[in-house]
Amino acid sequence: MDRLIHITLALFTFVSIFSSDPALSGERRYQMKLTSPAFKHMDEIPKKYTCDGEDKSPPLVWEGVPDGAKSLALIVDDPDAPDPRAPRMTWVHWVLYNLPPSTKGLEEGAVTLPPGTLQGKNDWGRTGYGGPCPPIGRHRYFFKLYALDTILPDLGSPTKKALLKAMEGHIIEKTELIGTYKR
Repeated sequence: MDRLIHITLALFTFVSIFSSDPALSGERRYQMKLTSPAFKHMDEIPKKYTCDGEDKSPPLVWEGVPDGAKSLALIVDDPDAPDPRAPRMTWVHWVLYNLPPSTKGLEEGAVTLPPGTLQGKNDWGRTGYGGPCPPIGRHRYFFKLYALDTILPDLGSPTKKALLKAMEGHIIEKTELIGTYKR
């Protein structure tokens, strides 16, 4: 009986080690993280980054980009449009792609983008950042950062949908930061 207990404990220890070590189990632990010094995850986005303020992009910082990443893409959107109690669409605020993987973030009011970075169209029909401007209620704004295993071709000024299509099969990792805003 003691021998059975020892064998069971040894097997349990082996399985525990194997399943908790990503290198042994084949599981990948994601480390990429997106933050902003202007607001915390799920907190309110300061007014100056909205249509009620200066309408400039908030500063963003990221870390843990996977070694195999060849480029990054950033999409900012609002799934609560036009009314969070009855959302009918996702409103796109910013579309960026081909950010160099060595980039550590974007400064406040990012007008000059890292070399090679391309922009797509937001739902105002223009390139660049368009800040929160909810017509009613408190909306959530998703800042989604993607690590890609390729540099995408110049897509012109793609919509979010076109960029997502181009990224299919190339996403290594994704992280997001959510901010809220109510006028």
